[in-house]
Amino acid sequence: MYAFIWLIDTLISLYIWLLIASAILSWLVAFNVINTRNRFVYLLGDFLYRVTEPALRPIRRVMPNLGGLDISPVLLILLLMFVQRLLVQDLARALL
Repeated sequence: MYAFIWLIDTLISLYIWLLIASAILSWLVAFNVINTRNRFVYLLGDFLYRVTEPALRPIRRVMPNLGGLDISPVLLILLLMFVQRLLVQDLARALL
């Protein structure tokens, strides 16, 4: 059972890092620091978009429009951290 908890904890942590990478890449593209005409940058951005957008889309639908500020990744990260703590700490306590 500990291996299953460890796996879920690791997957949530990995997804949080993917959300952070997606946000940073979007900032770099928006401020014209990197160019999406570069094949590697395009592929990386496309991968991060396809991985993170299905989870971010429902949050964006519910949130009010804040202009150019998108805080949906922050909200999703907070939600994932809550689930991670709840799952790992409570299940680990229940098993001990």
